Amino acid sequence: MGFELTVFEGLSAFPVTPSNSDGMVDCDHFGRLVNHLNRDGVSSIGVLGSTGGYMYLTTEERSRAIHTAVDAAGTMPVLAGIGALRTNDVITNVKNAEKAGAQGLLLAPVSYLPLTEADVDSLVQDVVNATDLPICFYNNPGTTKFNLDENQLVRLANAGTIDAVKNPPAPEGDFVGQIDRLRATVPNDFCLGYSGDASIAGALEAGADAWYSVLAGTLPDIAIELWNARNDVNQLKAINERLAPMWKLFDEYGSIRIIHEIADMVGLGNVKLPSPLLPLGTATRQNIEQALNSIEAIEDQFV
Repeated sequence: MGFELTVFEGLSAFPVTPSNSDGMVDCDHFGRLVNHLNRDGVSSIGVLGSTGGYMYLTTEERSRAIHTAVDAAGTMPVLAGIGALRTNDVITNVKNAEKAGAQGLLLAPVSYLPLTEADVDSLVQDVVNATDLPICFYNNPGTTKFNLDENQLVRLANAGTIDAVKNPPAPEGDFVGQIDRLRATVPNDFCLGYSGDASIAGALEAGADAWYSVLAGTLPDIAIELWNARNDVNQLKAINERLAPMWKLFDEYGSIRIIHEIADMVGLGNVKLPSPLLPLGTATRQNIEQALNSIEAIEDQFV
């Protein structure tokens, strides 16, 4: 970005959150998963994202998870998901994240009934009033059913209420157009980040400031390789082609189901999906193994 690095910039690795059938976080296992990500090339660790199962955990278990992550991350910044159905629970999550030592917040506008633009404005302001920590708006319309359109994003950014955005893939894949429009209208130090690993190469080529990555949360080395290739179009495309079988599985089954299987396959321990989500079948697991083989850089990284 040409300015002082913000906590939301760079490659942020989002791990799964191990828990038992009662929704109790296995802090020992989670700590090892977080520690596994503490390496050169990863800029921060994002806990309690969608693949981290945040909506399947109580506020108490989420607090335990954030404390565990901060302890295990060492000097690595931890970004904490705070989204919840009720605003009072969001604020509780904010306070717990502050106490744990998180350095940034990820705010998803979670809802049962569809939220309006005014609802979300109010939610963001309530969080701003409750904390001095920087806030990244977690724009995940496929899950929350609320899409932060560019006009509202620009308004919130210029009001100083949000410091970053975690956007889904750009409409029709036009990352260049979206990033150019937003850069011209948001503050210079605002972080334009993207998720949606299967489409991330387009965002990286277009100059995104951050990649909030599910893949990096379990397979950091190949994600670092892709992130580091963002200024070399040929290398970026070559690495992304190696990942094509994995991206296809992400699109077909959803990253949360695929990543939980991968964690076990690469020696990171068995991490069960939160109930009522069911594991994938044998044939799909075989396809995941083939996708892992195509990456070539996979090895036993868990200590």
